[in-house]
Amino acid sequence: NDGLMALFFLLVGLEIKRELRAGELDTWPRRALPLAAALGGMIAPALIFLAINGRTPENWRGWAIPTATDIAFALGVLSLLGSRVPHSLKVFLTSLAIIDDLGAILIIAIFYASSLSVPAVGAAIVIAAVLFGLNAVGVLRLAPYLALGVMLWVAMLFSGIHATLAGVVLAMAIPLGAGAEEASGSPLQRLEDGLGSWVAFLVLPVFAFANAGVSLAGASADMLLAPLSLGIVAGLFFGKQVGIMAAVYAASRTGLGRLPEGASWRAIYGVALLCGIGFTMSLFIGLLAFSDPEREATIKIAVLTGSLLSALAGVAVLLVLGRPTDAH
Repeated sequence: NDGLMALFFLLVGLEIKRELRAGELDTWPRRALPLAAALGGMIAPALIFLAINGRTPENWRGWAIPTATDIAFALGVLSLLGSRVPHSLKVFLTSLAIIDDLGAILIIAIFYASSLSVPAVGAAIVIAAVLFGLNAVGVLRLAPYLALGVMLWVAMLFSGIHATLAGVVLAMAIPLGAGAEEASGSPLQRLEDGLGSWVAFLVLPVFAFANAGVSLAGASADMLLAPLSLGIVAGLFFGKQVGIMAAVYAASRTGLGRLPEGASWRAIYGVALLCGIGFTMSLFIGLLAFSDPEREATIKIAVLTGSLLSALAGVAVLLVLGRPTDAH
């Protein structure tokens, strides 16, 4: 998990940096709506989880499990709908999910760090400084960045800060050209292109096979109706849609953001449902939050259930209602 997911977070970090510097999130007006939607889509599931688990404080550590969106699976489901979904809506989901992933990264760094090792943290800071120094002096070869990235991962592995975050730090240090044209041939774009297939077809499937499996022999209705499980399922299915829709409505009414071009409110609702597909990220946070086998099994069943419900409902709404010709 610590090794493979570092590659996943490296790819996510590269996507975040590219979108912020030369993509769909390069100006504040373009960031406003997905930023508001992502925040709403993280706050509401956490509140629902805590409300359901209010009387079971031993479960509170899992509050962040339903806040995450699995960008790969959500976009994969949306892409299956083809021309039924306007391109602007796909861009909106991508932007929202990227910001959501950034939020998940910050949550992991702040709330799921173990006891810190000062020497290891110091080593990580020095290596990170060297990485950003290479960027500052204009080094464009990937090899020095990748070598230092491995060293950074080792330092963070022993630091108490989760080692996967080394991928994000490395991504932020990889050079990106000043404009869109320069960025297309930059070290960041080359690394992102090279990593994309490996993450999609190796890292995520291996993570899923290694962590999603749970024996159903001991599964029962009681497990799915336990507060921990109910909090995750309700957070993913209800929390995501309520939080995102409320935030998008508030942003659009106050003039902070505009709906994606060609997308109706009903299509936005379909995307909000798809954001309840937590899967990889929710499982990852769940494994960080709890280590006992019983809770891990409950988390896996709940995440799979909430994600499946969200995917089916989102597809149903977009198939029936989410057409580019709908009025705003």
